[in-house]
Amino acid sequence: MSFKPLDYDSLSEDKMLARSKENLSLMNKRRSVRHFSSKAVPFEVIRNAVMTAASAPSGANKQPWTFVIVEDPEVKRKIRMAAEKEEKEFYDHRAPDEWLADLEPMGTDWRKPFLEDAPYLIVIFKKNYRVDKTQHLKNYYVNESVGIASGFLLTAIHNAGLAALTHTPSPMGFLSKILNRPRNEKAFLLIPVGYPAADAEVPVLTKKSFEQAAEVI
Repeated sequence: MSFKPLDYDSLSEDKMLARSKENLSLMNKRRSVRHFSSKAVPFEVIRNAVMTAASAPSGANKQPWTFVIVEDPEVKRKIRMAAEKEEKEFYDHRAPDEWLADLEPMGTDWRKPFLEDAPYLIVIFKKNYRVDKTQHLKNYYVNESVGIASGFLLTAIHNAGLAALTHTPSPMGFLSKILNRPRNEKAFLLIPVGYPAADAEVPVLTKKSFEQAAEVI
């Protein structure tokens, strides 16, 4: 492996502080949205967000992810129908009472119209291993790497002025079947992306303060 000098722009302390405040203010406005407009989104914006995610660090740089971008209405319909089937079973039979009680204030149920309303669905698949001819090659820190990439993606989507939702229907095996993914890939996260609907509402939530979320030693 070859090396090159780090491409790094040094900032003054004032500029660092200003940037950190701007980013905090921006990300504090990010919310999970379940009501999307059908307004078209330029594909290049989605492409740039995905490429931002693909720039994330990963174990031994193995980049154990695939981002499947779904815009076909028929495929989105199939995903919605399969997701709602699993979610109805979850809400009716599988979810513990405590979990349902925690979900109730959020106003969610098994119905997932956003899977068709949003102009794009981005399905993130994690690659548990790589395939080279008949050989299985190891990937490292797969969940951690894909989790970091997912965070990059959500940040890029929000920074571009779009709304998103982290959706994890359980189980998610139907996504591999519908999207015809290879056996070494497993669905990690399903993210509807688009503009929020004009009448979109979100729950009133309180986030932890710095003192509650962090400890300085």
